[in-house]
Amino acid sequence: MRRLILLGMGALAFLFPFYYMFIGSLQAEPDTSMAGLVPSPGKLTLENYREINEEVNLATSLLNSGIFTGAVVACTVVFGVLAGYALARLRFRGRGTMFAILLLVQVVPFQLLLIPLYVLIVRGYGLADSHLGMVLPFAINSTAVFVFRQFFLQLPKELFDAAHIDGAGELRLLWSVALPLVRPALLTAVLLTFIGPWNEFLWPFLITKQADMQPLAVSLANYISNVAARAANPYGAVLAGACVLAAPVIGLFIAFQRHFVSTNIGTGVKG
Repeated sequence: MRRLILLGMGALAFLFPFYYMFIGSLQAEPDTSMAGLVPSPGKLTLENYREINEEVNLATSLLNSGIFTGAVVACTVVFGVLAGYALARLRFRGRGTMFAILLLVQVVPFQLLLIPLYVLIVRGYGLADSHLGMVLPFAINSTAVFVFRQFFLQLPKELFDAAHIDGAGELRLLWSVALPLVRPALLTAVLLTFIGPWNEFLWPFLITKQADMQPLAVSLANYISNVAARAANPYGAVLAGACVLAAPVIGLFIAFQRHFVSTNIGTGVKG
C-alpha cells in the first residue's frame, strides 16, 4: 500500500506541469495563484488557441514539423540499423576505431558544429530554404547507432550461424532475424529521435526565414519573441503554443509506451 501511495505521488508530481500548462492555455485571463489551478468553467476559453493560430498558422507549421521530423526519424532508423548491425556483427579492419570515433562524436555539442555546418550546407551545397538542408545534419544519429549496436550484440550467435547454414546473406539476416528481435530498440530510437528535431528551432531558423517552411518550434519561438507581448493574454497564448508543440510527443509516447519492454531474445535458441 505504501508503495502504491509513493508511486501515485510521483505520478502526480510528473503530470502536474502538463496539467498546469493545459489549464493555463485555456484561461481567459492569466491567474498564477493557487485558485487558478481549478478555475471555474466560465473562465475557460479557446481564444488563446485561436489567436496563436491566426499569427502562426498551426496547420502549416505542424505540416512542416511533420516533414522535417519524419525525414529525420526515417534516416536515423535506416542508417542507424545498418551501421549498428555492421559494428556489432561484421568483422572488418578498423571496426574498433570506428566505434571509438562514434563515442567521441557523442560528447561534441551540436552547437559547436553550427557554424561549419551552416557554411557547408548553405554555401557549399546551396541548400538554403529547403527541407533537405534542414534534414541533412540530423540524418545520422550517433546515439541511435550506439543503441542498435548494443541490441544487436545481445542476439545469440547461434541464430546467425543457423541462418548462414541455410544460405541467408547479411541483408536477409538483418531483415528476417535481427530486426524482429530488436523492436524495443527501434521504438526507443524513434521516440528519442522524434523529440530532438520536433523541438529543434535554431537550425531550421538558420536554414530558412520563409514562414511557410518553418517548423512549429521556429514559428512559436518567433511568436513568443515578436508577437506574444501584444496578445490579449500573452501568458495563455504562450502556454497554448506549448501545448500544441507537446501534444504529438505525448501522443507518440502513449501509443508506444506499452511496447517499451525487454524481449526474451534468447527464445530462438533451443536448450
